[in-house]
Amino acid sequence: MEGRGGGAGAGAPYSPRTVDEVFRDFKGRRAGMIKALSTDVEDFYEQCDPEKENLCLYGFPNEEWEVNLPAEEVPPELPEPALGINFARDGMQEKDFLSLVAVHSDAWLLSVAFYFGARFGFDKADRKRLFTMMNDLPTIFEVVTGSAKKQSKEKSSVTTNQSINRPKSSSKGRGSDSSKHSKVMPKDEDEGMDEEEDDDHSDTLCGACGENYASDEFWICCDICEKWFHGKCVKITPARAEHIKHYKCPSCSNKRVRP
Repeated sequence: MEGRGGGAGAGAPYSPRTVDEVFRDFKGRRAGMIKALSTDVEDFYEQCDPEKENLCLYGFPNEEWEVNLPAEEVPPELPEPALGINFARDGMQEKDFLSLVAVHSDAWLLSVAFYFGARFGFDKADRKRLFTMMNDLPTIFEVVTGSAKKQSKEKSSVTTNQSINRPKSSSKGRGSDSSKHSKVMPKDEDEGMDEEEDDDHSDTLCGACGENYASDEFWICCDICEKWFHGKCVKITPARAEHIKHYKCPSCSNKRVRP
């Protein structure tokens, strides 16, 4: 990939110049790094070999990620991510290692976005708008640790107490296997219940990409960590889900006992 932290993958160097362009750049890099620390975690873990040189985790605007050496030029084209993440891999529990990388990844995303802001002369109003847009999304750390889901649960419980006596089959998909694998309820069965279902899940976030729940998308819940995922993010179709009794997400499936 060209330019590592600055490139958009193969092709010419990429330089967003407006607030909306910088925000799209931020979302793309963020999605790539979330992917590395969740759905692609096994591959990411293996690439962080402590026997290698100082390695960094890069996210790209096209939602891809890469573990690589830092740029050789000084100063680099863009701010560099945390250096030497691979050295800590075997010195702590896997979840602690991933959380640590997530925190540094969040800091890097902010630094890249505001580097663009400074480079292209964003004024106070533009910087505030950019930060507000970024701050409306959960951090990589919140997505990786599941705290974003906990926060949305707490928020949801405050606004949906009146729905506490609803049938179990419509409460977070825990009532049956069929409801567990999909949050989409056929509208012709109960239009009112469908609207209530949408409200109940509006703050739920995908454990892979971190985006919000949408009523027209297929979702599946992991029976181990209880995180929800877009079917497309974990490559599970509604037809395939019907034959899965206990679903384990890629992260839980790849967990190994660490010394």
